Amino acid sequence: MKRLAQIPRWWALTALILLVGAYAMWIRFTGGLGAASNLHDGFPWGFWVGIDVLVGVGLAAGGFTIAATVYVLNLKKYEPVSRPSLLTAFLGYLLVSAALVVDIGRPLRLYHPLIMWNPHSVMFEVAWCVTLYTTVLALEFSPLVFEKLGWHWPLRAIRAIYLPLVIAGVLLSTLHQSSLGTLFLIVPEKLHGLWYSPVLPAFFFVSAIAAGLSMSIVESFISSRVFSRRLEHDVLLGLARATVVILGIYVTWRFADLATRGALHLAFTFSQQSVLFWAEIGFGALLPLLLMLLSGDKIRERNLFFYALLVVAGFVLNRVNVSMTGMRNIETYFPKWTEVAITLVFVTLGVVLFGLAVRQFDVFAKSEYVEPGTTTRNGWFPKGSLIAVAGFFVALVLLVRAAPSRAELEARLKPAPAQLAMHVEPLGDPNENLPQDLTIPSGGNSPGKVVFSHANHIAMQEKVSCMECHERTFGMGFAHSPRLKGEQWHRACGTCHDGKKASSSVSDETGESCSTCHQSQ
Repeated sequence: MKRLAQIPRWWALTALILLVGAYAMWIRFTGGLGAASNLHDGFPWGFWVGIDVLVGVGLAAGGFTIAATVYVLNLKKYEPVSRPSLLTAFLGYLLVSAALVVDIGRPLRLYHPLIMWNPHSVMFEVAWCVTLYTTVLALEFSPLVFEKLGWHWPLRAIRAIYLPLVIAGVLLSTLHQSSLGTLFLIVPEKLHGLWYSPVLPAFFFVSAIAAGLSMSIVESFISSRVFSRRLEHDVLLGLARATVVILGIYVTWRFADLATRGALHLAFTFSQQSVLFWAEIGFGALLPLLLMLLSGDKIRERNLFFYALLVVAGFVLNRVNVSMTGMRNIETYFPKWTEVAITLVFVTLGVVLFGLAVRQFDVFAKSEYVEPGTTTRNGWFPKGSLIAVAGFFVALVLLVRAAPSRAELEARLKPAPAQLAMHVEPLGDPNENLPQDLTIPSGGNSPGKVVFSHANHIAMQEKVSCMECHERTFGMGFAHSPRLKGEQWHRACGTCHDGKKASSSVSDETGESCSTCHQSQ
């Protein structure tokens, strides 16, 4: 018992996580996907894809960002954080690949995407880019191994091609960071309008850069506490300034995109999705952006850590929203304990392997090391921030539980199945569960008013549903919205009446005219 009591608590917790995770993996490989997860045909992508892949790859973006800054832009000031960022990226991609093996469940077929080419598939491009970039990261990390072993000629050879390797890594990262967003462009009907966008690949890339820079700050701060090394305040401050610029571009672009698509009002409808959106944008982007701007050059290191942690949390929530909570599915999904346990295994392995690599290789510059106990330890968070963070999560849970769900919102406008027969005839009596016919205001060049009938659209339930427009174009509860201008209505209705998905108001193919929809004044 005395020997057990002498085991450090962190090691005991690590061993427990690994043991439970090993049991969960045994269930996965012996019992199949159904035994180890709550995934199904209606929700094939869940916790593993959202966290292990989307989050893991994004947080490793600091590797190519810092490498490009140091070796391409020649800003040697940031060299002290280049090797730690490289190590974080290398371990991140190795663990993402291992997580995919568990997710797919066929380790012996892991090479199939590389030899069974499908150039029309986004996943094919992602598989090749991730494989090549992991190889590039291994080559970029190899000088640390060669230095440790004293191998001089391989070290000289790698250094001779180091700049081309960094450039290749930047190109490959740009491709697959954005392509992860491209995967979700095929589900415009499922992904909520607050997150679905034609420029989603660009949002994935820009947000990954902000998250990668913030992760470098978080990793540097924690390493200074764990490994007793001196922090380079100017370096972290420079990373924070770059993060401010990237966050500013990202937030402005997000809101401009919502306004352009006519979906900005979705952020102001009280629903689970709007609460999660403001948690992601407000606390994960706007708040740290404002705090860093207001702090200026006098910002303390632990404050930098806290602000960067907010950015990382907002990034994680964004990827979870895109892959899980923002999906409009009839089927419900909540991760099984085995899914969470397996993910915790890879997170724990990442921390353990990082610590082992630091102790074995020259990851940090020697000038950064200080004697243990001489670092300034003023706590990990600013005063009162733990209470603020706890209060934020409690408030978020309460708001999400209080907000009406998507099914409840849809039920407000969708009649019961027994009542659908009453609306087959276009001129049938209006049902009390349906809104009255909506007269859309005419634009300046409009030939006449348009009357929108919910009954006519309900009669086409096999072809169109309430969710085709609500929550994406108009928003549930905004069907009576006269606040849209005439040309905005025309553009919104044109998402369906485009001559392909539904007949156009003016179409050379059908011979229809404006009078098909517009009635005389």
